[in-house]
Amino acid sequence: MQSSPSAPRRERASSALFFRLAWRNLWRNRKRTLIACASIFFAVFLSAVVSSTQSGQNEYLINTTVGFSTGFIQIHGRNFWEKRSLDQAMEMDSALAKKARTIDHVTQVVPRFETISLIAHGTVTKVSPVIGIDPVSENAMTGLGKRVVRGTPLAQWHHGAILAAGLAHMLGADVGDSVIIYGQGYQGVTAAGVIPVAAIVHFPIPDADNAMLYLPLGEAQDLYAAPSRVTALAIMLDSEDAMDDVARQLRGFAGQGLEIMTWREMMPELVQAIIANNGGTVIMLLILYVVIGFGIFGTVMMMTMERRREFGISIALGMKRWRLMYITVLEALMVSMLGALSGIAASIPLIVYFYEYPITLGGDYGKAMLAYGMEPIIPFSIAPTVFTVQGLIVFGLGIVSALYPVLIIRNLVPVQAMRG
Repeated sequence: MQSSPSAPRRERASSALFFRLAWRNLWRNRKRTLIACASIFFAVFLSAVVSSTQSGQNEYLINTTVGFSTGFIQIHGRNFWEKRSLDQAMEMDSALAKKARTIDHVTQVVPRFETISLIAHGTVTKVSPVIGIDPVSENAMTGLGKRVVRGTPLAQWHHGAILAAGLAHMLGADVGDSVIIYGQGYQGVTAAGVIPVAAIVHFPIPDADNAMLYLPLGEAQDLYAAPSRVTALAIMLDSEDAMDDVARQLRGFAGQGLEIMTWREMMPELVQAIIANNGGTVIMLLILYVVIGFGIFGTVMMMTMERRREFGISIALGMKRWRLMYITVLEALMVSMLGALSGIAASIPLIVYFYEYPITLGGDYGKAMLAYGMEPIIPFSIAPTVFTVQGLIVFGLGIVSALYPVLIIRNLVPVQAMRG
């Protein structure tokens, strides 16, 4: 009974001894250890960079679309999304908007009044989206204020139109000029007005820069004979993971004449584009992992063959095979951890830098991206999973490669090993 308390202490001392032996073994041959660490370091570094670009592309696609137009979730009149008619515009329900703001993860509830009209200045006429907005909430959603290049700042804007720079150039209009808006209002009423240009905004994507006109929400409602009506309430969230739960709660208290749709339901083509992008990246990462796996295994195999004589002598001197296996696995764990952590540490500053300053593409490829309505940049992501998942996968490859020396030790014949 008196010896039982000392047993756990002996086990802890034995484990600590094994860890010290494994650590010392690593640095008995620094070159060999550094080669093994370097193979894992570059594996984690490369896979983290590739994964960051893939995640960054998806985030860019989502944020560009969600943050610019639809929101993560949209409340609108039933059938509005299919017909896009002002006749499906809904009454602006302040109580509904206030209740939506109380839901966890909801950051903004943005009223929008969207339609299409003819915009004319001088002898030039263009068809353009016309969007009635609340300046404060719109700026929080889309960052419109930072895109004003001349004219009235968004925070001081209460009257007049804001034109996208490309549309203003095509119309030959500038701040201080007036444009004519002509279209169809609520329930077939003719909407026509002469609106002064208050400001010019610039968008990096040509499709948006060539076709956007903003009006204050109240002015748009008056122009289109739809007082107190909006076409949608755009809901912004602090996390996309909460989108389905928030949509479920909104459906619980929204009226019968309203429809709640997530961006995935509104834009299935974007979902398909993300799936296709993910599929290509997965294939590329699998190829990278295969190359990485063989590289790590080759390094481990070389290290094992160099140590066959050492293993044989240790077993001949009476060391238990399981203890030698245990120490060898600890060495593999330490090498894998050192390589994985150093790879993550080295990739973080690079990825953060390119997250803040994305790579800009020029030439034909940049023009092709602009033609598809995308900003010609390579966006990066700094999501924690970019680093942790890649580090764990490569760390796992290192551990699997450690099975090779374990099998060698298990089947090792000491006499043959020492002769070799």
